[in-house]
Amino acid sequence: MSVNIKRYPLAFKLVLSALVLAGGAVWLMGKSHVQQTASAPAPAVSRPALTVRTTLLREDKWGRTLLANGSILPWQEAVISAQMQGLRISDVKVSIGDHVQQGDVLLTLDNFARGAGEGADHGAQGRIVAPDSGIISAANANVGSMPQPGAELFHLIRKGRLEWHADLTADELMLLRKGMAVEVSVGEGRVIKGTVRAISPSVNTQTRYGYALVTLPESEGIIAGAYARGIINISGGKRSLQSLPQSALMQRGSMTYVLVVAADGHVHEREVKIGQRNGDRVEIKQGLKANVPVVESGGPFLTEGDVVQVVQG
Repeated sequence: MSVNIKRYPLAFKLVLSALVLAGGAVWLMGKSHVQQTASAPAPAVSRPALTVRTTLLREDKWGRTLLANGSILPWQEAVISAQMQGLRISDVKVSIGDHVQQGDVLLTLDNFARGAGEGADHGAQGRIVAPDSGIISAANANVGSMPQPGAELFHLIRKGRLEWHADLTADELMLLRKGMAVEVSVGEGRVIKGTVRAISPSVNTQTRYGYALVTLPESEGIIAGAYARGIINISGGKRSLQSLPQSALMQRGSMTYVLVVAADGHVHEREVKIGQRNGDRVEIKQGLKANVPVVESGGPFLTEGDVVQVVQG
């Protein structure tokens, strides 16, 4: 329907124009509100970054210990070599890994180059025997070969005994005494109890490490040259302390820190001072109060201020 404004008085024209303008303004405001509503971003929602378990400081009683690394080595290794020239190996009786007793024949020799006038007891030189009981750790003798005097034919681990060669700093060596108890971890969960047998009086000028030799009374099934870790008990008594699992600790440069979980689920870095280690646990000397939950594992995937969801059990 159209309106002919010409037929109405001026006042009516003015009122009608005002109504038209007001209606247009309302339409424009409504359109602007719709556009703003459609383009406004959704409010940010804080979502957990990771589901974690937490742990608390635990009261423990430990003896004072040193944690060290090192290799399993023979207690003593005898080198068995040829002593005469002109003898060919006719038979080899043993191979690496064989257990032998003192006096067992290791190989026999053919004396095809013997000269006239040699003693009647020369037949005793036609064989090489084990100088002690033990395990053959190396064998370089081959049938038909003619070894030169001094050539190494066998290595023998005397008595089959092995020991742990623990690498230690000078400060650590000064804390040791012969006879101290040691627990050496070898293989899958196997722990052998030994004792400190000898302590080096000096350290290597290049590495700044010396060593302690630890007897291993149970050598069966252990491989010489294998890497092992051990704990040396350097005090008879025990002291009270607080500890966390190793998995809860992280390192950045020289700083050791944990991630504490606040009541709102945010995690925050907390620097701590650590002490000795015992298995998979580490002493916390300062920086953390009791009953403060810390992330037990997965810390490297989190950063300061992240939100986590804590699960129990």
